[in-house]
Amino acid sequence: MTSNQPPLWRRAVAELLGTSLLVMIVVGSGIAAQQLSPNDVGLQLLQNSTATVLGLTVLILVFGPVSGAHFNPVVSLVDWVLGRHGGTGLTLPELGTYVAAQTLGAISGSIVANAMFEVGTSISGKDRATPGHLLGEVVATAGLILLIFTLAATKRGVLAAPAVGAYIGAAYWFTSSTSFANPAVTVGRIFSDTFAGIALASVPGFVIAQLVGAAAGLGLLLILFPLAARAADDVVLPHDSEKTSS
Repeated sequence: MTSNQPPLWRRAVAELLGTSLLVMIVVGSGIAAQQLSPNDVGLQLLQNSTATVLGLTVLILVFGPVSGAHFNPVVSLVDWVLGRHGGTGLTLPELGTYVAAQTLGAISGSIVANAMFEVGTSISGKDRATPGHLLGEVVATAGLILLIFTLAATKRGVLAAPAVGAYIGAAYWFTSSTSFANPAVTVGRIFSDTFAGIALASVPGFVIAQLVGAAAGLGLLLILFPLAARAADDVVLPHDSEKTSS
Protein backbone atom coordinates (compact mmCIF):
# COMPACT_ATOMS: atom_id res chain seq x y z
CA MET A 1 0.00 0.00 0.00
CA THR A 2 1.26 3.47 -0.77
CA SER A 3 2.94 5.54 1.95
CA ASN A 4 0.35 8.33 1.93
CA GLN A 5 -2.33 6.07 3.45
CA PRO A 6 -3.53 6.84 7.00
CA PRO A 7 -1.66 4.86 9.71
CA LEU A 8 -2.69 1.23 10.00
CA TRP A 9 -4.02 1.64 13.55
CA ARG A 10 -6.43 4.34 12.35
CA ARG A 11 -7.59 2.20 9.47
CA ALA A 12 -8.07 -0.76 11.83
CA VAL A 13 -10.20 1.35 14.17
CA ALA A 14 -12.30 2.51 11.22
CA GLU A 15 -12.80 -1.08 10.02
CA LEU A 16 -13.71 -2.27 13.52
CA LEU A 17 -16.19 0.54 14.13
CA GLY A 18 -17.67 0.39 10.65
CA THR A 19 -18.20 -3.38 10.72
CA SER A 20 -19.58 -3.22 14.25
CA LEU A 21 -22.10 -0.57 13.27
CA LEU A 22 -23.01 -2.50 10.13
CA VAL A 23 -23.88 -5.59 12.16
CA MET A 24 -25.75 -3.46 14.70
CA ILE A 25 -27.85 -2.17 11.81
CA VAL A 26 -28.48 -5.63 10.35
CA VAL A 27 -29.20 -7.39 13.65
CA GLY A 28 -30.91 -4.45 15.38
CA SER A 29 -33.27 -3.74 12.48
CA GLY A 30 -34.04 -7.47 12.27
CA ILE A 31 -35.03 -7.53 15.95
CA ALA A 32 -37.11 -4.38 15.53
CA ALA A 33 -38.80 -5.87 12.47
CA GLN A 34 -39.73 -9.01 14.41
CA GLN A 35 -41.24 -6.91 17.17
CA LEU A 36 -43.09 -4.51 14.87
CA SER A 37 -44.37 -7.06 12.34
CA PRO A 38 -44.39 -10.41 14.15
CA ASN A 39 -46.74 -12.15 11.69
CA ASP A 40 -45.36 -10.90 8.36
CA VAL A 41 -41.95 -12.23 7.33
CA GLY A 42 -42.01 -10.33 4.05
CA LEU A 43 -42.50 -7.04 5.85
CA GLN A 44 -39.78 -7.98 8.30
CA LEU A 45 -37.36 -8.49 5.40
CA LEU A 46 -38.39 -5.18 3.85
CA GLN A 47 -37.75 -3.34 7.10
CA ASN A 48 -34.43 -5.12 7.63
CA SER A 49 -33.20 -4.54 4.07
CA THR A 50 -34.23 -0.88 4.03
CA ALA A 51 -32.31 -0.14 7.23
CA THR A 52 -29.27 -1.99 5.87
CA VAL A 53 -29.27 -0.07 2.57
CA LEU A 54 -29.44 3.29 4.29
CA GLY A 55 -27.04 2.40 7.08
CA LEU A 56 -24.38 0.85 4.84
CA THR A 57 -24.43 3.87 2.53
CA VAL A 58 -23.80 6.21 5.47
CA LEU A 59 -21.06 4.00 6.95
CA ILE A 60 -19.14 3.95 3.66
CA LEU A 61 -19.28 7.75 3.51
CA VAL A 62 -18.10 8.11 7.12
CA PHE A 63 -15.29 5.56 7.26
CA GLY A 64 -14.28 5.28 3.58
CA PRO A 65 -11.80 8.19 3.65
CA VAL A 66 -9.91 6.51 6.51
CA SER A 67 -9.80 2.79 5.66
CA GLY A 68 -11.59 2.46 2.35
CA ALA A 69 -14.66 1.09 4.19
CA HIS A 70 -14.07 -2.55 3.30
CA PHE A 71 -16.04 -3.93 6.31
CA ASN A 72 -15.65 -7.33 4.65
CA PRO A 73 -12.77 -9.86 4.65
CA VAL A 74 -13.40 -10.95 1.06
CA VAL A 75 -13.15 -7.36 -0.16
CA SER A 76 -9.85 -6.99 1.72
CA LEU A 77 -8.63 -10.36 0.41
CA VAL A 78 -9.35 -9.47 -3.22
CA ASP A 79 -7.71 -6.08 -2.66
CA TRP A 80 -4.57 -7.88 -1.46
CA VAL A 81 -4.62 -10.36 -4.36
CA LEU A 82 -4.98 -7.61 -6.94
CA GLY A 83 -2.28 -5.53 -5.32
CA ARG A 84 0.32 -8.28 -5.71
CA HIS A 85 0.39 -7.52 -9.45
CA GLY A 86 0.77 -3.76 -9.22
CA GLY A 87 2.37 -2.94 -5.88
CA THR A 88 -0.89 -1.43 -4.64
CA GLY A 89 -3.61 -2.49 -2.23
CA LEU A 90 -3.15 -4.07 1.18
CA THR A 91 0.03 -5.80 2.29
CA LEU A 92 -0.25 -9.19 3.99
CA PRO A 93 0.11 -7.76 7.54
CA GLU A 94 -2.48 -5.11 6.70
CA LEU A 95 -4.82 -7.80 5.38
CA GLY A 96 -4.52 -9.72 8.64
CA THR A 97 -5.18 -6.57 10.65
CA TYR A 98 -8.22 -5.64 8.55
CA VAL A 99 -9.74 -9.12 8.84
CA ALA A 100 -9.18 -9.27 12.60
CA ALA A 101 -10.70 -5.81 13.09
CA GLN A 102 -13.68 -6.66 10.88
CA THR A 103 -14.37 -9.92 12.71
CA LEU A 104 -14.09 -8.42 16.19
CA GLY A 105 -16.25 -5.52 15.07
CA ALA A 106 -18.93 -7.84 13.72
CA ILE A 107 -19.12 -9.84 16.94
CA SER A 108 -19.28 -6.70 19.08
CA GLY A 109 -21.99 -5.24 16.85
CA SER A 110 -24.19 -8.28 17.33
CA ILE A 111 -23.73 -8.20 21.10
CA VAL A 112 -24.56 -4.49 21.32
CA ALA A 113 -27.65 -4.91 19.13
CA ASN A 114 -28.89 -7.69 21.41
CA ALA A 115 -28.29 -5.49 24.46
CA MET A 116 -30.13 -2.51 22.98
CA PHE A 117 -33.26 -4.62 22.49
CA GLU A 118 -32.72 -6.59 25.72
CA VAL A 119 -32.97 -9.95 24.00
CA GLY A 120 -29.78 -11.40 25.45
CA THR A 121 -26.83 -12.77 23.51
CA SER A 122 -27.10 -16.42 22.55
CA ILE A 123 -25.90 -18.62 19.72
CA SER A 124 -28.36 -18.64 16.85
CA GLY A 125 -30.15 -21.84 15.94
CA LYS A 126 -31.28 -20.61 12.52
CA ASP A 127 -30.06 -23.14 9.95
CA ARG A 128 -29.44 -21.61 6.53
CA ALA A 129 -26.96 -23.85 4.69
CA THR A 130 -29.16 -25.34 1.97
CA PRO A 131 -27.75 -25.76 -1.55
CA GLY A 132 -29.90 -22.86 -2.74
CA HIS A 133 -28.66 -20.58 0.04
CA LEU A 134 -25.04 -21.44 -0.70
CA LEU A 135 -25.51 -20.73 -4.39
CA GLY A 136 -27.13 -17.45 -3.38
CA GLU A 137 -24.02 -16.54 -1.41
CA VAL A 138 -21.77 -17.30 -4.38
CA VAL A 139 -23.88 -15.06 -6.62
CA ALA A 140 -24.23 -12.26 -4.06
CA THR A 141 -20.52 -12.15 -3.25
CA ALA A 142 -19.41 -12.35 -6.89
CA GLY A 143 -21.64 -9.43 -7.78
CA LEU A 144 -20.45 -7.38 -4.82
CA ILE A 145 -16.77 -7.88 -5.67
CA LEU A 146 -17.35 -7.10 -9.34
CA LEU A 147 -19.24 -3.92 -8.45
CA ILE A 148 -16.76 -2.56 -5.91
CA PHE A 149 -13.63 -3.16 -7.95
CA THR A 150 -15.22 -2.04 -11.22
CA LEU A 151 -16.07 1.32 -9.64
CA ALA A 152 -12.46 1.69 -8.49
CA ALA A 153 -11.01 0.59 -11.83
CA THR A 154 -13.17 3.05 -13.75
CA LYS A 155 -12.51 5.91 -11.30
CA ARG A 156 -16.13 6.09 -10.17
CA GLY A 157 -15.44 5.47 -6.50
CA VAL A 158 -17.56 8.50 -5.64
CA LEU A 159 -20.55 6.28 -6.45
CA ALA A 160 -19.47 3.44 -4.15
CA ALA A 161 -21.63 4.36 -1.15
CA PRO A 162 -25.00 4.49 -2.94
CA ALA A 163 -24.08 1.75 -5.42
CA VAL A 164 -22.95 -0.77 -2.80
CA GLY A 165 -25.93 0.08 -0.61
CA ALA A 166 -28.31 -0.38 -3.54
CA TYR A 167 -26.72 -3.68 -4.57
CA ILE A 168 -26.93 -5.17 -1.08
CA GLY A 169 -30.52 -3.99 -0.80
CA ALA A 170 -31.41 -5.67 -4.08
CA ALA A 171 -29.50 -8.83 -3.19
CA TYR A 172 -31.55 -9.17 0.01
CA TRP A 173 -34.43 -9.96 -2.33
CA PHE A 174 -32.99 -11.64 -5.42
CA THR A 175 -30.76 -14.14 -3.58
CA SER A 176 -32.19 -16.98 -1.52
CA SER A 177 -29.64 -16.36 1.25
CA THR A 178 -30.63 -12.67 1.67
CA SER A 179 -27.06 -11.76 0.72
CA PHE A 180 -24.72 -12.09 3.69
CA ALA A 181 -21.78 -11.83 1.21
CA ASN A 182 -19.39 -11.14 4.10
CA PRO A 183 -17.52 -13.67 6.31
CA ALA A 184 -17.12 -11.24 9.22
CA VAL A 185 -20.81 -10.31 9.25
CA THR A 186 -21.65 -14.01 8.98
CA VAL A 187 -19.58 -14.77 12.08
CA GLY A 188 -21.08 -11.81 13.94
CA ARG A 189 -24.61 -12.98 13.22
CA ILE A 190 -23.92 -16.28 15.02
CA PHE A 191 -24.28 -14.36 18.28
CA SER A 192 -27.91 -13.32 17.90
CA ASP A 193 -30.69 -15.89 17.94
CA THR A 194 -33.05 -13.49 16.16
CA PHE A 195 -34.33 -12.70 12.66
CA ALA A 196 -30.83 -12.01 11.29
CA GLY A 197 -29.05 -14.87 13.06
CA ILE A 198 -27.31 -17.87 11.53
CA ALA A 199 -26.58 -21.22 13.14
CA LEU A 200 -22.95 -22.05 13.83
CA ALA A 201 -23.25 -25.20 11.69
CA SER A 202 -24.26 -23.10 8.68
CA VAL A 203 -21.30 -20.73 8.88
CA PRO A 204 -18.53 -22.87 7.26
CA GLY A 205 -20.65 -23.45 4.17
CA PHE A 206 -21.53 -19.77 3.93
CA VAL A 207 -17.90 -18.67 4.26
CA ILE A 208 -16.72 -21.17 1.65
CA ALA A 209 -19.47 -20.00 -0.71
CA GLN A 210 -18.43 -16.39 -0.12
CA LEU A 211 -14.81 -17.22 -0.94
CA VAL A 212 -15.89 -19.01 -4.11
CA GLY A 213 -18.02 -16.00 -5.02
CA ALA A 214 -15.11 -13.65 -4.40
CA ALA A 215 -12.90 -15.72 -6.72
CA ALA A 216 -15.61 -15.70 -9.38
CA GLY A 217 -16.05 -11.94 -9.03
CA LEU A 218 -12.29 -11.42 -9.30
CA GLY A 219 -12.14 -13.59 -12.42
CA LEU A 220 -14.91 -11.61 -14.08
CA LEU A 221 -13.25 -8.35 -13.08
CA LEU A 222 -9.95 -9.32 -14.70
CA ILE A 223 -11.71 -10.41 -17.88
CA LEU A 224 -13.59 -7.13 -18.15
CA PHE A 225 -10.96 -4.78 -16.70
CA PRO A 226 -7.46 -6.29 -17.02
CA LEU A 227 -5.80 -3.21 -15.46
CA ALA A 228 -8.01 -3.18 -12.36
CA ALA A 229 -5.04 -3.93 -10.08
CA ARG A 230 -3.80 -0.37 -10.52
CA ALA A 231 -6.79 0.92 -8.57
CA ALA A 232 -6.54 -1.36 -5.52
CA ASP A 233 -5.72 1.59 -3.25
CA ASP A 234 -9.09 3.15 -4.12
CA VAL A 235 -11.27 0.32 -2.75
CA VAL A 236 -14.03 0.81 -1.59
CA LEU A 237 -13.36 4.56 -1.41
CA PRO A 238 -9.98 6.26 -1.92
CA HIS A 239 -8.26 6.71 1.44
CA ASP A 240 -5.35 9.07 0.90
CA SER A 241 -4.22 10.94 4.03
CA GLU A 242 -2.87 13.82 1.96
CA LYS A 243 -6.40 14.40 0.67
CA THR A 244 -8.35 13.61 3.82
CA SER A 245 -6.22 14.95 6.68
CA SER A 246 -5.86 18.61 7.54
